[in-house]
Amino acid sequence: MLKEVANIARGLSADGVEAAKSGHPGLPLGCAEIGAVLYGEVMKHNPEDVEWPNRDRFVLSAGHGSMFLYSYLHLSGYDLSLADLKDFRQLGSKTPGHPEYEDTPGVETTTGPLGQGFANAVGMALAEEVLAEKYNTDNIDIVDHYTYTLLGDGCMMEGITAEAASLAGHLGLGKLITIYDDNEISIAGSTDLTFTEDVAAKFKACDWQVIEDVDGHNIAELRTAIKEAQENSEQPSLIMAKTHIGYGAPNKQDSSSAHGAPLGEDEIAGMKEELGLPKQKFYVSEAVREFFAKRKEELKEEYQAWQKKFAKWSEANPELKADWDRALNLELPSDLKELIEDIEIETPTATRDSSGAALRTIAEEVPYLIGGSADLAPSNRSYLDKYDEIQKDNYAGRNLRFGVREQAMAAVCNGLSLYGGLRPYCATFLVFSDYMRSSMRMSALMEQPVVYILTHDSIFVGEDGPTHQPVEHVESLRLIPNLKVIRPADDEETKAAWWEAMKRTEGPTALVLTRQGVPHIEKETVAVDKGGYVVTEDDQEEVTLMASGSEVSLAVEVAELLRDKGKAVRVLSIPDKEEFLAQDQEYIEQSLGSKDALRVAMEAGVGSGWYQLLGTKSHLVSLESFGASGPGEEVGKSFGFEAEEIAEDVLKKL
Repeated sequence: MLKEVANIARGLSADGVEAAKSGHPGLPLGCAEIGAVLYGEVMKHNPEDVEWPNRDRFVLSAGHGSMFLYSYLHLSGYDLSLADLKDFRQLGSKTPGHPEYEDTPGVETTTGPLGQGFANAVGMALAEEVLAEKYNTDNIDIVDHYTYTLLGDGCMMEGITAEAASLAGHLGLGKLITIYDDNEISIAGSTDLTFTEDVAAKFKACDWQVIEDVDGHNIAELRTAIKEAQENSEQPSLIMAKTHIGYGAPNKQDSSSAHGAPLGEDEIAGMKEELGLPKQKFYVSEAVREFFAKRKEELKEEYQAWQKKFAKWSEANPELKADWDRALNLELPSDLKELIEDIEIETPTATRDSSGAALRTIAEEVPYLIGGSADLAPSNRSYLDKYDEIQKDNYAGRNLRFGVREQAMAAVCNGLSLYGGLRPYCATFLVFSDYMRSSMRMSALMEQPVVYILTHDSIFVGEDGPTHQPVEHVESLRLIPNLKVIRPADDEETKAAWWEAMKRTEGPTALVLTRQGVPHIEKETVAVDKGGYVVTEDDQEEVTLMASGSEVSLAVEVAELLRDKGKAVRVLSIPDKEEFLAQDQEYIEQSLGSKDALRVAMEAGVGSGWYQLLGTKSHLVSLESFGASGPGEEVGKSFGFEAEEIAEDVLKKL
């Protein structure tokens, strides 16, 4: 029966791509038996409860083969109709070109950038281990399932895969089962053109169990390989499945032409004849319908058994159950905001230090908060001193050691967040957000509330020089839709920024923090929630100074020098420029003050984004080149970030 299931899925996939006149038929045809075994026999899931916490997760890392996933979700009984399959790649459909989280029931994560899905799966498998350790009791396991992921040669070539595989092996994620669609074809032709490494040896070196020489079209061999993978609880498993891309296509099988373009009507007709399928488009046999209806009932029985077990566990462990509910719903203590505000911080101090103090307080109040750094915890103050580290022999910790793996770190955190029941954060230097950008973009696209701690935020890093001094990074991150970027000016703003990050559940937050000490700024209010606010003001101001981060205290210095010259000055702190611009026009205009005043923006980075707030009379103090190596304060002055010089320039423009 599973062979018939595989062929039906092939027909659906080929027809879907042909109807859309675009898509990738190669993988769905080549991996059909893998899907048949997973969805028809192996995986534990419930199409009627897609958020069941104890479901097996399946991640199609090679997201271009999305019709593979849509075909099996439809056959399995998810809310995905034949009409939806026929609507493949059309505007507003439930079957977009690449799998999109929350667009399609049964899709666990948005995939497409190759390797991202695999790293997400590592995060999900890690989450399973952490929550199993936390919630399973001596006699009842309520968290006990597998994470499966399917990836191809393209995923294998991406560097993020190597990073994530290394971390997964180190952590001993025995519930992670990866199937490698080893078809030796990429979009440009044979993988021999660029990819001749020994994949099995690489994964073995990363402490994975590698199951080699599996015929990806042989149901029995796939069954045996998956069972072997399930039996190894100490290592993640890689199943090397040899497949034929475009399997069944009479002229395009085993060729790159099957990868990323419709097969064509004649080729599909030949394929269907070869496979014994009728010519009818989007055909599903009654036997396959009945098979999946029976499978659905079997899965429902397993689901109901778990529900009874969960009810028994809940009654026996009321405190754990209350903690479980809070974690799944990301509930915050009602007094968390006040607790953060009440943290005492001696100033002047770096905002990275203020952030560390806030993070430690939050961790004590929010037990589902976990995270770590890319080997920079001492520098970015992201380590939770009161808690253990998560390691292969201890999943009960709260601190994650990601190693120097920024790409994998961010994507793994997406997987942790998508899994549910955990609130992840990760930390590195701002300049290395370049390595994380794709994953940060995916956080924003999937609306995952990951917190990114990004320290060493400007040329004031100093002696490490321009390789470590971010220039364009803050503005480039601001350009990512739905990524909240907050660059606080002092201890109070940093605490407020953490509250904004924690209460936000509809997307990620980047906290951009200083290495160097900054003073506490006297102000009547702290309106980080509005993105910007007035710090000080004079009547009938002639100059409006606006800045973010460490440049706010510099703006205050400039204001005092201008006042000494008899000028009326207003100072704005704008830690979250996009949020400030999203306020109603009245608030923005009241904050900016007189349109006749000279508006001055100050930021130790590229200044292009600040023109949104500058009028016809303006002055911009920014950095439009790379930095330099030297003591931070000297470097800043050399690029014009000195109060006296700025004040002189402003006076000349008045």
